[in-house]
Amino acid sequence: MTFVVVENCIKCKHTDCVDVCPVDCFHEGPNFLVIDPDECIDCDLCVPECPVDAIYAEDEVPADQRQFIELNAELAAIWPVISQQIDSPEDADEWDGVADKLALLER
Repeated sequence: MTFVVVENCIKCKHTDCVDVCPVDCFHEGPNFLVIDPDECIDCDLCVPECPVDAIYAEDEVPADQRQFIELNAELAAIWPVISQQIDSPEDADEWDGVADKLALLER
């Protein structure tokens, strides 16, 4: 099992989760983070750190977010590792809870 970043991270991209990851399994895109399923050690430290509740255990990903399991693996293979917390976008709070953000994902 691994952990998966889902839709609510898009345009929020808080990196509190990155700061606690002991294996640097997070990868950063322009407006989203993903978890490399091959590097994740299932430690669960990132889940409570996410201020927008955008990280789930793979077997607990909501049905309407299941496509993010494959998307995390795909994008982790091409995006660079992020291992330190950075500032969130200035408008991150405005995007928390906004539905249907997948079309806004920048690759």
